[in-house]
Amino acid sequence: MIVLRIKILLLCLLFFLQNIDCQNATTTDAGVLSGNLQANGNFYMRDSAIGAANIPQYDRQLVGADSWLTLNYNRAGFDIGVRFDLFNNSQLLNPRESYSANGIGRFYLKKRIHDLTIYGGYIYDQIGSGIIYRSYEDRPLGVDNALVGLNLDYQLTDNIHVKAFSGRQKQQFSFYKSTINGFNTEGFFTVKNVSLAPGLGLVHRTLDDETVNQVVSALATYTKADSIGAKYNTFAATFYNTLSVGKWTWYIETAFKTAEALFDPYAPKVNRDGTKTEGKFVNRSGTVLYTNIGYITEGVGITLEAKRTEGFTFRTTPFAVLNRGMLNFLPPMSRQNSYRLTTRYVPATQELGEQAVQLDIKLAPKDHLNLDLNVSNITTLDNVLLYREMYASCLFKKEKTDLTIGLQLQTYNQRIYEVKPNVPNVQTLTPFMAFQKRLDDKKSLKLEAQYMHTQQDYGSWLYGSAELSIAPRWSFTVLDMWNVVPKKTTKALHYPSVSIAFSHESNRITVAYVKQVEGVVCTGGICRLEPAFSGVKVGVSSVF
Repeated sequence: MIVLRIKILLLCLLFFLQNIDCQNATTTDAGVLSGNLQANGNFYMRDSAIGAANIPQYDRQLVGADSWLTLNYNRAGFDIGVRFDLFNNSQLLNPRESYSANGIGRFYLKKRIHDLTIYGGYIYDQIGSGIIYRSYEDRPLGVDNALVGLNLDYQLTDNIHVKAFSGRQKQQFSFYKSTINGFNTEGFFTVKNVSLAPGLGLVHRTLDDETVNQVVSALATYTKADSIGAKYNTFAATFYNTLSVGKWTWYIETAFKTAEALFDPYAPKVNRDGTKTEGKFVNRSGTVLYTNIGYITEGVGITLEAKRTEGFTFRTTPFAVLNRGMLNFLPPMSRQNSYRLTTRYVPATQELGEQAVQLDIKLAPKDHLNLDLNVSNITTLDNVLLYREMYASCLFKKEKTDLTIGLQLQTYNQRIYEVKPNVPNVQTLTPFMAFQKRLDDKKSLKLEAQYMHTQQDYGSWLYGSAELSIAPRWSFTVLDMWNVVPKKTTKALHYPSVSIAFSHESNRITVAYVKQVEGVVCTGGICRLEPAFSGVKVGVSSVF
């Protein structure tokens, strides 16, 4: 019924816009229709040796698919969009389960009327850096937390605009019941070579009766010492500013959230029978302080970041887990690496508490030489080490050849990040190399070699890959990830992959045979467990 109503609404809007242009003889806008398709297919081949087994896809379903088809239409100053989503035997939302559903995943209508911009439907937006509010989509992580409601943005003066929004958060093809309201104002001011860009944001979340009753029921099992009250309303506020002076830029944001019942998996709990366990609801407020200072000049770029987070879990329901129901986004404090082994252990942002600092230095002393240095350190509020990384790389360029060499050292608290009790911190040392040669005007060859030395988790790894690109259509890749010194298996297992990609104009098709080790995949500090995979992956993307 909901899908039918959406289709009727969109058809009515298109008919309305058609009439606007037909009746206005001076209108020259003929309308623009655009869109894109992303479709992924997985063919599962059971391999119990690497752990690709004992989930529905390997046991009986064998084939899975995820796809998104988006259409956007612009005419007479109106922006209209609709997206069809499909999930068949999908692991995307939960890597240990199977999910199948399809329907309208998003629709929106946007129109600017003089100084007022009206934006309704499924809305992606954020306040500041997203610390108190960010609605966004990240498909590889299964994140789609659009606000379904109305957003009004008014240009108050040339330097100041104000924004207000209200709605509920998307939950696949339905909505969470809690309501969300927000306000945001931003400005931009300059005096000679100094500029200020201040902002203020407020968010109010109201829990629905059903959720509050669930919290009350959970608290009823607690002892009197652990019992806390359940609240309907939570408020969050943030103030932020960007100061630019010559070659220097300083961003600072501070945020506060009122106390609410949130689940702390590490809080000690005394059960009614006298036994002691971990994990309970606590009544806690939240704070975040985040800042970064940057300096850029010819051949030099330096960025220093720091963040302190305490009790800033902010979700549409306290029962939401994994990447579901998130109302906000906390900036990550580790380097965004790109090589396969340097991305094996990535720290997930700790909403309940962490303090972190990161220094990144980029140097280009010569035209053919680039240096990249990075150090990051993340601890709990009690100074227990969570993550430490030291990274250095050099890029040499000469005619048609690029050579990158580097080294990464890590300490990774696997007990916290992957919720694995009684495991030691993972210590890694990872040298890596990438060589790229442009063979002629159309062909290029890229080779990568990486080695990770560690005595924890799965043990040490050796990785190698070769990619041949033939512009503008073909790309061939062969790689292998070899567990050379295994700690979890008796044999040194190989995880090979072979892929072919074909591109024609705005269409791209990829086919790959893949064996993939279990691990955590992260984007911007938001992470999900990626299970071991064995089989064939097919991808189709198109823009029109």
